[in-house]
Amino acid sequence: MDTTYFGRKFGLMIFMDNTTRTVLYYAIVSHETNSAYKQGIDHLASLGVDIQSITCDGRRGLRTLFTHTPYQMCQFHQAQIVTRYLTRRPKNSASIELRRLTLEIKLLDKEAFIQRLDHWYVTHEAYLNERSTNEYTGKTWYTHKRLRSAYRSLRTNSDGLFTCQEYDHLDIPNTTNSLEGLFSELKRQLHSHHGLNERRKLRFIKEFLGLKSLK
Repeated sequence: MDTTYFGRKFGLMIFMDNTTRTVLYYAIVSHETNSAYKQGIDHLASLGVDIQSITCDGRRGLRTLFTHTPYQMCQFHQAQIVTRYLTRRPKNSASIELRRLTLEIKLLDKEAFIQRLDHWYVTHEAYLNERSTNEYTGKTWYTHKRLRSAYRSLRTNSDGLFTCQEYDHLDIPNTTNSLEGLFSELKRQLHSHHGLNERRKLRFIKEFLGLKSLK
């Protein structure tokens, strides 16, 4: 499940079955919220849909809503988060090594990843904890805030990054890429009909999704 936006006016939240690529549920939303995701899950459950696992982008607090359902954090989204903090071409060795580790998540299991993340932390702990000081006020702050944020994201999300391996019999996807493909196809077709007002754009989206949904 994931949400994409069309400008600043509205977003499209979609729940897709990974096996059949069928759209099970969608909603037009003004903002991506955990409550909206829960509403979608509850709706599917009320229809008798057997929800065996959830793969999503790892929104804060989302995992705690689905404690009884295997939850997979999209590994591609995790890489995007780290890249957003460190850029695609980080300069210092600590950032270079952390981004390299992030890009190799798909090749690792949880134990190997945690071991390498621990090793990275021990190696770069002093650098990570460097502080800068305002010479006038004496106030201090962490010098490498973005690196700390990238590390904290990996550490916090590590429990959800390898759920697909823990429940390999469920064939849980490790990314939301199939859904991203649907978003791209929709936006590509919508772009060829540029100039539609919001009402017609919404109608186009609903008709498009009707072809991808259960009848």
